[in-house]
Amino acid sequence: MTKHYKPGERAPVSAQYGMLGPRGGNTGQERTVVRREPLPPTPKPGMTYIVSDPTRNNSGRGK
Repeated sequence: MTKHYKPGERAPVSAQYGMLGPRGGNTGQERTVVRREPLPPTPKPGMTYIVSDPTRNNSGRGK
């Protein structure tokens, strides 16, 4: 099962997050969020986010 994230939660990974509607349907909208930043507000109450495309770089991993 895919983890759902609420607006305002800290992003666990840098990625594009797809928005799901209040009843769980895909809205087709995405937001790009950097790791540890809060997820942005959604247009309607009850909407959530899922990771749709994780960033594939070594940014922030240290040397």
